[in-house]
Amino acid sequence: MLKFVTVSRQPPHRRAAETRRQDFDEIYDPFQDAEAGSQASRCSQCGVPFCQSGCPIDNNIPDWLRLAAEGRLKDAYEVSAATSTMPEICGRICPQDRLCEGSCVIEQSGHGTVTIGAVEQYITETAFKEGWVREVRHAREREESVGIIGSGPAGLTAAEKLRERGYKVTVYDRADRPGGLLTYGIPGFKLEKPIVMRRVERLERGGVKFETGCDVGGSVKFSDIRARHDAILIATGVYQARDLSVPGVGSDGVVPALDYLTASNRIGFGDKVADFDSGKLNAAGKHVVVIGGGDTAMDCVRTAIRQDALSVSCVYRRDRTNMPGSAREVANAEEEGITFEWLSSPLAVLSEGNDVSGLKVQRMRLGAPGPDGRQGIEAIDGATGTLKAGLVIKALGFEPEDLPTLFGLPELKVSRWGTIRVNPSTYETNEPGVYAAGDIMRGASLVVWGIHDGLKAAEGIHAQLSARATPAQKTRSHEEAVA
Repeated sequence: MLKFVTVSRQPPHRRAAETRRQDFDEIYDPFQDAEAGSQASRCSQCGVPFCQSGCPIDNNIPDWLRLAAEGRLKDAYEVSAATSTMPEICGRICPQDRLCEGSCVIEQSGHGTVTIGAVEQYITETAFKEGWVREVRHAREREESVGIIGSGPAGLTAAEKLRERGYKVTVYDRADRPGGLLTYGIPGFKLEKPIVMRRVERLERGGVKFETGCDVGGSVKFSDIRARHDAILIATGVYQARDLSVPGVGSDGVVPALDYLTASNRIGFGDKVADFDSGKLNAAGKHVVVIGGGDTAMDCVRTAIRQDALSVSCVYRRDRTNMPGSAREVANAEEEGITFEWLSSPLAVLSEGNDVSGLKVQRMRLGAPGPDGRQGIEAIDGATGTLKAGLVIKALGFEPEDLPTLFGLPELKVSRWGTIRVNPSTYETNEPGVYAAGDIMRGASLVVWGIHDGLKAAEGIHAQLSARATPAQKTRSHEEAVA
C-alpha cells in the first residue's frame, strides 16, 4: 500500500469518442488484474478514511482496496458485498468525484484520487465470473410477508435483505421489467442492461416474486396490495417530470426526458416502440436541444448523439462550475461532440406549423450569492439567441406523484414537496405497517442513496415484524440463530 508516491492515478481505458458514439456499449474498458491491483495499492490506508465517510452506505473502502492489492479478491468481494447490494452497479454509475473519490485524502494532497469505483466494479465482476456471488439464502421461512411497490435500487435492496431473513417478498412494478430507472432511465453506455437483469434474476432464484405490469394506484388498488401482506414498503421513485413554462412548449417535437430515454432503452431490449419508429422519440437526422443540467440531461444528449442526430446542444441556465450533473459526464459528452450553451435559459419554443424549429434563449449571468451561498442568476438585457432544433427534450428533474390520492391514503403525511414523511429511525410512515424508501421519501437522488434507504427500511420492517412475532416464533428464531 501507500504507493501513491510512485504509482500515478490511471483510470480505466476509455474508448475513443468517435468509436463509442456509434453504439450503446459501456465506454470504459474494465480493469485487468494487474491494473486493479496496482491502482488499489495507491490507497494510503488512512487512520480516518474520509472515502468511507463520503460514501452514503459507509462502504469499507480501505479494507477491500488493501485486499485487492494483495490479490485476495474473494475476501475483497466479501467485504464489499457486506455493505452494498449492488457494488458493480455503484462502481459504474456513482458520481465518485462527488462522493468517495472526491473525499480521498491523497486527492486533497495533489497526488490524484484512488480509482475506487473502477476497482469496486472489478472486484464484483471477478466474483460473478468465479462463482463467488452466492444465491440469496435464509435460515428458515417466516410466516410474514412483505409487499414492495417499486423495483428500483431501494426496492431491490430491501427485497434482498428481507428475503435473507426469510420473509416472503413480492415486488410490484407498473413497468414490464423490474429495475426502475436502472432498467429504463440509465442508458446502456453507462450501465448495460444484462448487469441489472443479473441482479433481478438472482433475487428471483432466491424466492423473491416480481409482479410486473402492476400499476398500484391505477388499475390495482393499494388497499388490495396492503391486505395481502404484513408490511408494505413504498419505493416507487419520483417519475412526475417538472415541466417547462414557455410559449410553444406544446408543439410537436417537445418531449419529456424519461419518455425519450425509456424508448431508447426499450429499443436496446429489442422491443417494438411505435413512437421511436415514427420519429417522435428518435433523434436521428434532427438538431436536438436538451434543457437541463443534471445527469438525466447528460444521458439525453449522449443518447441523441448515438442516434445520429445532426447536432446536439445542452441548454443550462448556470455555468459549468454550478452544474449539478457529474463533471465526468460533462467531459464525456463534450468529447462526443455535444455543445453546451452555458448561462442560457429557454424563452420560447419556436415552430413551423406545429413542428418544432428552434429554441429561443435568454443569456444569463451569475449574480450575488443567496442565503445558501449559491450565486443567483439574472438576465442580461437584450441578450438573446436562437438555437436550431427539430427535437427539444425537457430534462428539468422529477417530482413525486400525489400518492395520498393515488393510493387512497388521504392521511398519509407528505412534505411540502410531496415526498413521503417517515420516522427517520424505522422508515415507517404515519400509516402503521407502511414504510417508504428511496426517492419517494427523500426526493430525486442517487442510486447509492436508494440502496442506503432500502437497507434501513428493511431493518425497520424486520424490527417491527420480529416484535410482533409470537413467543414460539421468537424461540424458534433464537434457536436457529444459535445453531
